[in-house]
Amino acid sequence: MCAYAFLHYKLHYVCVSCRISFKRHPSQAGHTCPRCAGTLLCAGHDFAAPRRSNRKAWSVVAVVLAAGLRYEGFKPCGCGREPKFRPRTRAQVRARRVIAARTGTPLAELLGRADPLEGTR
Repeated sequence: MCAYAFLHYKLHYVCVSCRISFKRHPSQAGHTCPRCAGTLLCAGHDFAAPRRSNRKAWSVVAVVLAAGLRYEGFKPCGCGREPKFRPRTRAQVRARRVIAARTGTPLAELLGRADPLEGTR
């Protein structure tokens, strides 16, 4: 029996401009940032927020979320955990942007791969 089938866990929501994150239940209306009144982006169940002073790490988070990806490790039912790769440094993002430009592969697809050259040959 699936342990997570009966509970609804809170998701991480992020305001990239304020460099702040919150855990909230999903809402149809969306959530707003209490500091700037901007829209919070859903970062998923397994998001680990960098320190507010770490601008470089927050720029990587902004690129990942802008590509439409979330920090998830759960399967849809929640019983299996296979952490998915997400870049942590700007060098990793830069390498994936270069490969996306060369091969024509969507950036979101390359941001989800541990090895960006896998499958492009």
